[in-house]
Amino acid sequence: MTSTTPAETPSPTRQLKPLDLLVAVVRGIGQVDFMASPWTGLIFLVALFVGGWRFGVYGLLGSAVATLTAYALGVARGSRIAPGLEGFSGTLIGVAFALYFGASWMTTLLVVLGCIAGGVVTSALVTLLKPFNLPTFTAPFCIITTAMLLAAPAFERVRHGRIGPMLPSAATGRTALTWNDVWQGMFNGIGQIFFQNKWYVGLVFLVGLVVGNRVAAVAAVVSSLVGLLVAWVLGAPAADIGAGLYGYNAVLTGMALAGIFVVLTPAGGAYALIGAIMATGLTAALTTFFTPFGGHTLTWPFVLASWTFLAAVPQFALLRRAG
Repeated sequence: MTSTTPAETPSPTRQLKPLDLLVAVVRGIGQVDFMASPWTGLIFLVALFVGGWRFGVYGLLGSAVATLTAYALGVARGSRIAPGLEGFSGTLIGVAFALYFGASWMTTLLVVLGCIAGGVVTSALVTLLKPFNLPTFTAPFCIITTAMLLAAPAFERVRHGRIGPMLPSAATGRTALTWNDVWQGMFNGIGQIFFQNKWYVGLVFLVGLVVGNRVAAVAAVVSSLVGLLVAWVLGAPAADIGAGLYGYNAVLTGMALAGIFVVLTPAGGAYALIGAIMATGLTAALTTFFTPFGGHTLTWPFVLASWTFLAAVPQFALLRRAG
């Protein structure tokens, strides 16, 4: 997700060795959280398998199909494929489909087709957003997954396997937080980026972030707590807060704005906190918007908040884009 370098001219004749492609696939998993380190990608893959074998298998499959699709179509290999920038949306498509539709031959087919389509959407968005100097973020994943979720009820072989995940609920039930809600919610806010709601899986993801970028790891923890706090102040159900459902979009937004795409200064840090707060509010708003017709929030709040905040940076004298 960290595409900050100018896109190079696609060079179909420039070959990548099999090992280079394998590393790119692993990096694609890490790039879900902006990490280009293959070690972070490996740790993230371990975290997915800890969460459940189907998440590890389909997450890896998604990154592989998306990366190979980009390679086959001649996408710029040095600036796009090698750093893993073509794989992260595929990773999330694979994990999401495994969660929503279960593990089956139909899910495997949907992941392959979805990641191929996601590769086309990614390239289209790279082209459309280039004049504005904005990255695609996880928008390709959101577009493909939202379309499939809305289409699923029309297909008999798809909807029978649907097992959809927990969504933030209406403001009912207990709102007082326990200590377990707080510390587990903090880890779950990091894990829910990959649809994982077990605190120890979030901890493994955090370890991967520390390996890749310690500043980003701190930003993730702080942003998860910010999302948790904002949701509590506004009166969200404690069960949703503890599950990390109000934290993961804040985590992605906070990391994006705290050193990854905006230079980290005191003003930049405050800007990232405001972005995390906005992403938390958007999480509730978009959940309410999507629920009546079967859609899901996904990482839309992060995408919309981060695009808005990055587009505004040139107007603020105290802020500078990174890279």
